[in-house]
Amino acid sequence: MEFQVRLDRPIREPEAIEAAIRDFDPAATVAIDPFDGWLRVASWIDASNLLVLLRESGHAVEFWQVTQLPSVCCGSCSG
Repeated sequence: MEFQVRLDRPIREPEAIEAAIRDFDPAATVAIDPFDGWLRVASWIDASNLLVLLRESGHAVEFWQVTQLPSVCCGSCSG
C-alpha cells in the first residue's frame, strides 16, 4: 500500500520516522519532505499501524491526515 501523510508542522526528526517504519517493514520505501511536512510511504503496513508508528516517533497525526493512494501494481512481478 502507498500512503501520503500531511503533517501540521515541519518534521523534527525524519530519521526517527524512517527508522520506525523500516523496523516494521524493512522493504518499505519512505520519502520525507521535512520542511513542508509531507511523508510518502510504500509498504505492506496498513493505515492504523502507520498512525501508531508516527505517533510513537513523536508526531501527532490524525487519521484524516493519512491518504491511501491508489495502487500502481500491475501484478506481473508476483506471477
